[in-house]
Amino acid sequence: MKVLVTGATGGIGRAICFAFHAAAKARGRQLVLAAAASRPGSALDALSAELADEGVQVIPLHADLGDPAACARLAADAIERCAGLDALVSNAGIVRGAPLATLDVDDWDTVFALDVRATWLLARGARTALAQSRGAIVAVASVASLYPFPGLGAYSPAKAALGMLCRQLAQEWAADGIRVNTVSPGLIRTPLTEPIYRNEEFLHRREATVPLGRIGTPDDVARAVVHLAGPDAGYVTGVDLRVDGGLGDHILAMIPGVPRSPERG
Repeated sequence: MKVLVTGATGGIGRAICFAFHAAAKARGRQLVLAAAASRPGSALDALSAELADEGVQVIPLHADLGDPAACARLAADAIERCAGLDALVSNAGIVRGAPLATLDVDDWDTVFALDVRATWLLARGARTALAQSRGAIVAVASVASLYPFPGLGAYSPAKAALGMLCRQLAQEWAADGIRVNTVSPGLIRTPLTEPIYRNEEFLHRREATVPLGRIGTPDDVARAVVHLAGPDAGYVTGVDLRVDGGLGDHILAMIPGVPRSPERG
């Protein structure tokens, strides 16, 4: 099984790498994993060493996904060094927090370049290899693609665009046997969000908004990604799988004073 994962050193990206290893091991297959980060360094080195210790044939790569040429090179390098590709997981992304009234134009462009354009360019670079393997693309979106997130400026619009991009790709490339889907995490506890969840008040208040009563983990997201990339989802394309503990559909239940139907005699 040959897989390229971007944003591999983050909380969700790391979990995706190990989830692919677990899935390959369960099926008796060897995993060849191109683990891509934005830059070389200790985080990528440590991840590569841990995966190698588990028996994964890991290929550490790095690229600035805001650079179109770097996206093309990353896809080509991964395909060459993996000798093909079965799955592309576009997980890397960025948030630039500011309301739209004050958001800098450069920040808008950066968010759209990383959260939308990079997936398109990586997919385009991997298309031939994925067609040969009848493989899959999974992009990590967000529940913010479905619901506005005040104060995060371009983030919700970019993730919404990512969702439509993947639906478009799913239709255009279905004839090539390439499946394209997205996973939309809700509230997930990662190293990036850990400072929020160390605050017990914030933790309990957030847990109270989730019908399943807990904050999600990177493993919750990773298992969904691996499922959509694998043979068990072989007839699934163009869908968004929300991994949010029911948060999105709970929104109307949070409105006070819900009317009740009158009793009928």
